[in-house]
Amino acid sequence: MPTARQAKIIERVRSIPEGFVRSYGDVSPGAPRLAGAVLHACADPKLPWHRVVRADGSLAKGERQRRLLEAEGVPFVGERVDLRRVRLPE
Repeated sequence: MPTARQAKIIERVRSIPEGFVRSYGDVSPGAPRLAGAVLHACADPKLPWHRVVRADGSLAKGERQRRLLEAEGVPFVGERVDLRRVRLPE
């Protein structure tokens, strides 16, 4: 059973629409590493974990994550997500 803080992170991740991203810090203000730990521990295959990226637009899960994001139409500039176009506000 997740804590209230963990549940809030999961709720924020679920709320990211297809084709958009948020950073770890966006879904867990002040504790981005907690967001990573929560996503890593979550076994729900429907959780859109791939829509959470690092603050600089780089990917924590590499090519697998990139394929999922590209399938949703997320634009990249080189190896990073184009955050100016698809990052949702906090």
